[in-house]
Amino acid sequence: MRGMIRLTAIFVLFLCCLGIFAQTDDVQRRYEVTFHEAMLQRQKGHHDAAFDLLSRCLELKPNASEACFFLAQYYSEIKKTDQALVLFKKASDLCPDNLTYMETLAQAYIAKEKYADAITVVEKMYEQDKSRQELLEMLYRLYYQEKDFQKSIDVLDRMELIDGKSERISLAKSALYMELDNNEKALSTIKSLSDEHPYDLNYRTLYANTLMGNDRMDEAYDILESILKEEPRNVKAQQSLRTFFIRTEDFEAADSVTHCILVNKDTEISDKVYLLRQMITENEQAGGDSTEILHIFQDILQQPEPDADIAELKAAYMDLKQMPRDSIAAALQLVLKLDPNRTSARLHLVQYAWEDNDNDRIISLCQEARQYNPEEMAFYYYQGIAYYRKEDTDNALEAFRNGINVIDDHSSPAIVSDFYSVMGDLLFQKDRCAEAFAAYDSCLQWKPDNIGCLNNYAYYLSINNGDLEKAEEMSYKTIKAEPKNSTYLDTYAWILFMQGRYAEARIYIEQALQNDSAVGAVVTEHAGDIYALNGDMTTALDLWKKAYEEAPDNKVLRRKIKRKKYIKQ
Repeated sequence: MRGMIRLTAIFVLFLCCLGIFAQTDDVQRRYEVTFHEAMLQRQKGHHDAAFDLLSRCLELKPNASEACFFLAQYYSEIKKTDQALVLFKKASDLCPDNLTYMETLAQAYIAKEKYADAITVVEKMYEQDKSRQELLEMLYRLYYQEKDFQKSIDVLDRMELIDGKSERISLAKSALYMELDNNEKALSTIKSLSDEHPYDLNYRTLYANTLMGNDRMDEAYDILESILKEEPRNVKAQQSLRTFFIRTEDFEAADSVTHCILVNKDTEISDKVYLLRQMITENEQAGGDSTEILHIFQDILQQPEPDADIAELKAAYMDLKQMPRDSIAAALQLVLKLDPNRTSARLHLVQYAWEDNDNDRIISLCQEARQYNPEEMAFYYYQGIAYYRKEDTDNALEAFRNGINVIDDHSSPAIVSDFYSVMGDLLFQKDRCAEAFAAYDSCLQWKPDNIGCLNNYAYYLSINNGDLEKAEEMSYKTIKAEPKNSTYLDTYAWILFMQGRYAEARIYIEQALQNDSAVGAVVTEHAGDIYALNGDMTTALDLWKKAYEEAPDNKVLRRKIKRKKYIKQ
């Protein structure tokens, strides 16, 4: 009987276990389905749904490392960094061999400025995979951030065992030893590098610089002198010797070495430009004697294969010193001779020609520029205006059309707007009204407040039986912007006149006449027309006669005076 009871109990326990196992399997299946759906929603970009599904995953299976990891990423993205960090750590603890989890955890610690915790994680990662040398770089930066300089040195030692000695590592170790007030060790680190590479003069120069940094000036000088005996044009040694003379306040010797560096063909152009700018600044502070600086420029530019950067800096310096324009122009010409692609130099020359109203010179310079800088809109603009001023409308139009072809997303809206505005003026002069108005529309798309375009567009619409309401709206913007501009006031008055609003037109034409006593024949004639249709024929006749004196070939105006009445043109 007792045996039967025992067997029954075991059977019941067996059934319970089966139930537990079945329940566990059911939870696992539900977890897997939910996680799979979360990843699917994530892939589709449905991140809210993915977040909710991942949260449900952790309810079903709290120790699911992958659900912890992906949910942590979402917390990180919504700036809930504390929750993210907890989950990243949990994922990493659950799967301590997963380097992706560990690396993400380390980055999360760094983002929270928990560098000591990050160090622990990265050290574990490196122990697992010593092929990843970038982890040593990360450890070096982390230890340095924690100001644990000795540990930083230890990491650099590990890097040297792998890669051997290098200038970068030796310099870093030397700087760390300096932080630890161990100057001797700092020096010996660089000396060891120099001794290991006895034929590399750069390392010897580096050692000399380190000696100077430790105030062992005589030793540094001897090393630099020996280097320059072996290699007189060694730029780094020359630069270090210049520093030596400046520090020892032997400025005459420093100037001499500076000159050697500047005429040394092995010196990088960027170094020469830096030195020259430094010298110009010092010279200006000392009174600004340009003779010395120009002499240095001359020496450099007389060397074989002179550089355009130096020539351009000379031109800029001459401009700064307000030297004669002919001299600056000659300097700019040298820049273009050395490098015809220099846009700024050519634009400078174009500006000089513009100030001189030398249209032929502008056209020539811009034509050359279009060969070397076909993408620069300014040259098409200046060339087009120069042709325009010469009344060569065909070539002017061609220049502007070519300029429009180089418009891109980076083009200046103001310049593009002006291109279309001038094109509109040219096309209207050639009686191509539809094209002119299309150009004006393009102009206003780029810059809706282009006042010159608004005025011309409005006026040409009014005299061409165009849309007077549109013309009035555009013209009104111009007088709001410049209420004393007689040209804009005349346009607005004329549009009102064309609409039959004679009394209003008279108000604005009177303002035009008051603001400019020297208005041209067209404005004066308009004023006469407006007064005539306002019933003041006496004033109208006076104005027509005045306009006729300036435009004796105007037959309609002569008929108005003769008949003493307004005649529509």
